[in-house]
Amino acid sequence: MMAIETLDLEKFESKTANLYESIVVVSKRSRQINDALKLELSQRLEPIIAKETEDDTIMNQDKLNISLEFEKRRKPSIKSIKELMEDKLNFRFKYQDEDKK
Repeated sequence: MMAIETLDLEKFESKTANLYESIVVVSKRSRQINDALKLELSQRLEPIIAKETEDDTIMNQDKLNISLEFEKRRKPSIKSIKELMEDKLNFRFKYQDEDKK
């Protein structure tokens, strides 16, 4: 089980114009990470599901092992917050692009 970490909201807010923008940026990045994880999971499970025959116990164990591996990974929200806090996340807002036109 992962320990709960506190987050300095002033530092979090300083990464964008305000706290709400920081939350929006992190939530959108979290969705991107989650979508990539779903795709990877389905790609890894696809060959196992295609081979399923009478010997379901071996296949079920393989599925279980892959699922457990994915559960041990950091959650997308934690990863995206870390990316923002370490300045590894580039972002822009739509309305900023529209103002330049």
